[in-house]
Amino acid sequence: MVCVKSARFDNMSVSKNVSDLASALVRSGALKFGSFKLKSGIISPYYVDMSWLLSSPKSFKSVVDIVVEKTQSIMSSIRVDKLASIELKGALLLPSISCGLNVPCLVVRKESKEYGLTGRIAGGDVEPGDQILFFDDVVTDASSKIESIKPIESLGGKVCAVLVVVDREQGGKEKLEKMGYKLYSAATISEIVRSLSASQHIPEEQAESILRYVSEYSRP
Repeated sequence: MVCVKSARFDNMSVSKNVSDLASALVRSGALKFGSFKLKSGIISPYYVDMSWLLSSPKSFKSVVDIVVEKTQSIMSSIRVDKLASIELKGALLLPSISCGLNVPCLVVRKESKEYGLTGRIAGGDVEPGDQILFFDDVVTDASSKIESIKPIESLGGKVCAVLVVVDREQGGKEKLEKMGYKLYSAATISEIVRSLSASQHIPEEQAESILRYVSEYSRP
């Protein structure tokens, strides 16, 4: 049996960005609680769908602003020439993040386009030597991130880091870093749940249940 400490936390122990992010995700409906089957077949007590931000401009702006601030922090120590993401969820946020940073962005298609401007890269070119920050909405086991990085590197680009809005803490960080990719996140799901518990958006019992789930499936 996995033991989890009480999810009650003083609001002062939660960073403002995590608190603002948690509120924006709940307010917009992008973070839902219930029983959801993941691609892996695992049943999760929560689900993150960033497309719901499109119906909540205030929440959308909050999330974008937080990601822009996080990216600026990353760029203070890493050269970033371009941003990239994969369709669909990450690509919904990417142009706004790109504008906030004044950095060009690209989208990696899930499949190669066979007509018009063919290939898997949309929005521009990957030049040899480009330092690219790869962005996405969430990371679980990182399989989709690894698959999407391949087309970038095949064209001579270098993915210098990976940034997600929410780290589900299910092995993706460890998997990416084992392959040499540093993972950054605006927040982990544990931080978000603790923030929502502290602000009484969710009951303590529900928070503890989610934290037990996170602990159980945190293996790489």
